[in-house]
Amino acid sequence: MPTPNEAEKQHTGPEEADRPPSMSSHDTAPRPAPSRNPCCLCWCCCCSCSWNQERRRTWKASHDSKLQPLPSCEVCTPPSPEEVQSWAQSFDKLMHSPAGRSVFRAFLRTEYSEENMLFWLACEELKTEANQHVVDEKARLIYEDYVSILSPKEVSLDSRVREGINRKMQEPSAHTFDDAQLQIYTLMHRDSYPRFLSSPTYRALLLPERPQSSEA
Repeated sequence: MPTPNEAEKQHTGPEEADRPPSMSSHDTAPRPAPSRNPCCLCWCCCCSCSWNQERRRTWKASHDSKLQPLPSCEVCTPPSPEEVQSWAQSFDKLMHSPAGRSVFRAFLRTEYSEENMLFWLACEELKTEANQHVVDEKARLIYEDYVSILSPKEVSLDSRVREGINRKMQEPSAHTFDDAQLQIYTLMHRDSYPRFLSSPTYRALLLPERPQSSEA
């Protein structure tokens, strides 16, 4: 005949078998599957995780050298008088001209809005990339430099475009910023371009160069 303790064990045994095993202090919860980026899904520059810092250090040098200075072809080739005159015909002609972009960017710098051209150029460069790893890194840098509200070079984008970028940044592509690039292009066209055409900078380029008089 079973003792009272044995009877209690027999009675509670099936119930204990139905219960999930308790987690001891040495057990750990199952880890979720790693996401594409090891830190988080935050794409703003406030993320201070080691992954973000390491990647930013790695790409900072190439980013500064590729996105910040004016390309040499836009600096060294002086525009012809005919080309300068064509810039007044349409904003598209100005932006399709390397010399035109260079002069217009210098004008934007005087208006403290050079970041608009820098952002547009960065988007153009991004669209030429085919390597997904490079696309991911450049997209993050563009976001941090021109889209993040914490950046001193933040460009003016409406909430709809910003929300679209935030969604696309989960899986960046070469065309993640297309809507934003078009919005900034339109802003420069409507706001800065008319002032550029009436600026001393542009008018000076329209004046023919005076031939240097030879000394007797």
